[in-house]
Amino acid sequence: MIKVVIVKEKDDIKKVTISGHAMFDDYGKDIVCSAVSSITTTTVNNILALNKDGLKYNVKEGFVEITNIQGDSSKTLINVMLNMFNELEKDYPKNIKISKED
Repeated sequence: MIKVVIVKEKDDIKKVTISGHAMFDDYGKDIVCSAVSSITTTTVNNILALNKDGLKYNVKEGFVEITNIQGDSSKTLINVMLNMFNELEKDYPKNIKISKED
Protein backbone atom coordinates (compact mmCIF):
# COMPACT_ATOMS: atom_id res chain seq x y z
CA MET A 1 0.00 0.00 0.00
CA ILE A 2 1.11 3.55 -0.73
CA LYS A 3 0.89 5.76 2.32
CA VAL A 4 0.61 9.53 1.97
CA VAL A 5 1.11 11.41 5.22
CA ILE A 6 0.30 15.12 5.31
CA VAL A 7 1.70 17.16 8.19
CA LYS A 8 -0.10 20.46 8.75
CA GLU A 9 0.46 23.36 11.10
CA LYS A 10 -2.74 25.37 11.27
CA ASP A 11 -3.78 25.58 7.60
CA ASP A 12 -0.27 25.27 6.16
CA ILE A 13 1.06 22.00 4.81
CA LYS A 14 4.54 21.55 6.29
CA LYS A 15 5.42 18.13 4.94
CA VAL A 16 4.11 15.45 2.61
CA THR A 17 5.58 11.95 2.80
CA ILE A 18 4.77 9.33 0.17
CA SER A 19 5.99 5.79 0.81
CA GLY A 20 5.43 2.20 -0.13
CA HIS A 21 4.15 0.39 -3.18
CA ALA A 22 0.54 0.01 -4.28
CA MET A 23 0.69 -3.73 -5.02
CA PHE A 24 -2.19 -3.34 -7.47
CA ASP A 25 -0.34 -5.30 -10.14
CA ASP A 26 3.10 -6.66 -11.01
CA TYR A 27 6.09 -4.33 -11.00
CA GLY A 28 6.07 -2.29 -14.22
CA LYS A 29 2.33 -2.84 -14.72
CA ASP A 30 1.00 -1.17 -11.57
CA ILE A 31 -1.26 1.70 -12.65
CA VAL A 32 -1.67 3.04 -9.11
CA CYS A 33 2.10 3.29 -8.54
CA SER A 34 2.46 4.85 -11.98
CA ALA A 35 -0.23 7.44 -11.25
CA VAL A 36 1.27 8.40 -7.88
CA SER A 37 4.76 8.65 -9.38
CA SER A 38 3.56 10.75 -12.31
CA ILE A 39 1.49 13.09 -10.14
CA THR A 40 4.35 13.56 -7.66
CA THR A 41 7.05 14.10 -10.28
CA THR A 42 4.92 16.52 -12.30
CA THR A 43 4.00 18.52 -9.20
CA VAL A 44 7.57 18.81 -7.91
CA ASN A 45 8.94 19.71 -11.36
CA ASN A 46 6.25 22.35 -11.94
CA ILE A 47 6.85 23.95 -8.55
CA LEU A 48 10.59 24.09 -9.17
CA ALA A 49 10.03 25.53 -12.67
CA LEU A 50 7.99 28.36 -11.15
CA ASN A 51 10.15 28.91 -8.10
CA LYS A 52 13.47 27.11 -7.61
CA ASP A 53 13.11 27.67 -3.86
CA GLY A 54 9.45 26.56 -3.80
CA LEU A 55 10.15 23.35 -1.89
CA LYS A 56 12.73 20.85 -0.74
CA TYR A 57 12.42 17.16 -1.52
CA ASN A 58 14.11 13.87 -0.79
CA VAL A 59 13.66 10.82 -3.03
CA LYS A 60 14.63 7.20 -2.37
CA GLU A 61 13.25 3.92 -3.72
CA GLY A 62 9.60 3.83 -2.67
CA PHE A 63 9.85 7.08 -0.70
CA VAL A 64 9.41 10.82 -1.33
CA GLU A 65 9.44 13.58 1.29
CA ILE A 66 8.40 17.12 0.36
CA THR A 67 9.12 19.92 2.83
CA ASN A 68 9.73 23.68 3.03
CA ILE A 69 6.79 24.50 0.74
CA GLN A 70 7.08 28.23 -0.06
CA GLY A 71 4.86 30.61 -2.01
CA ASP A 72 1.24 30.65 -3.07
CA SER A 73 1.78 28.81 -6.37
CA SER A 74 3.71 26.04 -4.61
CA LYS A 75 0.99 25.63 -2.00
CA THR A 76 -1.69 25.58 -4.70
CA LEU A 77 0.11 22.90 -6.70
CA ILE A 78 0.66 20.77 -3.57
CA ASN A 79 -3.07 20.99 -2.85
CA VAL A 80 -3.85 19.96 -6.44
CA MET A 81 -1.52 16.97 -6.01
CA LEU A 82 -3.27 15.99 -2.79
CA ASN A 83 -6.68 16.31 -4.46
CA MET A 84 -5.55 13.91 -7.17
CA PHE A 85 -4.32 11.47 -4.49
CA ASN A 86 -7.74 11.72 -2.81
CA GLU A 87 -9.39 10.71 -6.08
CA LEU A 88 -7.04 7.74 -6.38
CA GLU A 89 -7.80 6.74 -2.80
CA LYS A 90 -11.54 6.72 -3.60
CA ASP A 91 -10.99 4.42 -6.59
CA TYR A 92 -8.24 2.22 -5.06
CA PRO A 93 -8.77 2.17 -1.27
CA LYS A 94 -6.76 -1.06 -0.88
CA ASN A 95 -3.74 0.48 -2.60
CA ILE A 96 -3.39 4.06 -1.35
CA LYS A 97 -4.13 5.55 2.07
CA ILE A 98 -3.95 9.25 2.98
CA SER A 99 -3.59 10.39 6.57
CA LYS A 100 -3.14 13.78 8.23
CA GLU A 101 -1.10 14.82 11.22
CA ASP A 102 -1.29 18.13 13.01
